[in-house]
Amino acid sequence: MQISDFDYELPEQLIAQFPPQTRGTSRLLHVAGAALDDRVFTELPALLQAGDVLVFNDTKVIKARLFGEKASGGKIEALIERVLGEHQALAHIKASKAPKPGNLLHFQGGFIAEMTERQGDLFKLDFSAAHPDLTVLDILEQSGLLPLPPYITHIPDEEDAKRYQTVYARDPGAVAAPTAGLHFTDDLLEQLRAMGVKTCFLTLHVGAGTFMPVRVDNIAEHVMHHERYRIPADTQAAIREAKAQGRRVIAVGTTSLRALEASSQTGLLAEPEGDTNIFIKPGYQFKVVDRLITNFHLPKSTLLMLVAAFAGFDTMRAAYAHAVAQQYRFFSYGDSMLLEPEQGA
Repeated sequence: MQISDFDYELPEQLIAQFPPQTRGTSRLLHVAGAALDDRVFTELPALLQAGDVLVFNDTKVIKARLFGEKASGGKIEALIERVLGEHQALAHIKASKAPKPGNLLHFQGGFIAEMTERQGDLFKLDFSAAHPDLTVLDILEQSGLLPLPPYITHIPDEEDAKRYQTVYARDPGAVAAPTAGLHFTDDLLEQLRAMGVKTCFLTLHVGAGTFMPVRVDNIAEHVMHHERYRIPADTQAAIREAKAQGRRVIAVGTTSLRALEASSQTGLLAEPEGDTNIFIKPGYQFKVVDRLITNFHLPKSTLLMLVAAFAGFDTMRAAYAHAVAQQYRFFSYGDSMLLEPEQGA
């Protein structure tokens, strides 16, 4: 398939720049083959049933964007891709000239990192010499800026700090929110549990690579970025029990789906922890996930390809055309979909 197969026209005014005034009041498009049902997210319980297992990604967005300068005075911007330990991280760096191993980078707030090595497009930063008593997460919390997606044009503020985070976020490490989860409130979670829906969690730290464009015409030639995931024992047990009993496993977000499918390439949840660069595109056979809750994704993106793989290519195109015509709000702060799998998949 060609990258042009996953393009669509999106009026700029449909790109949500801010979250809805009240969390959980977004619209919800229920997609079941040719049937497209316009709802609101608070109606989600009516579309679920007792025994369903909802799987959430509990990653927490960190203040991953740092600004500063090299010792030479040249301006730099660093976007932390992955925290490697207490004092090291991998980062994307924007600068007029890329730093070399041994160069010191001076960030706002008086924080200093040494660039120790290049790893492909990423740079390894070490803060230990200058700040032995502070972790990378400490430094980011004090000096970093919330890394809103590139299509959101305002400077992040205190409202973004609350709303670009799920209510169940608890494991810091993501540089982008698992945005399907932004619609859930504590009250809705309690309502779902009360009706017999099982809620469980995994962790996949979303990397900045999620926003990287596909640069090849033939999508089979695209190489995905790596992200680390972990599926706890209690979540594994809940999923195994559900599959054994014929109950539905519903991924909340593409990141949850990617972790579940990556872990099951050689057997159900056979690799509950690891790095994955799984690329899910049309033709993929799903092994775990029975339903998917997700936001609307960018044209020509790998996440749009994942949606097409799950719901069907023609269904995806029809659903997106419907959403544009009905003026749904798109992307991270936008509206949502509940997708049924392609018939026969």
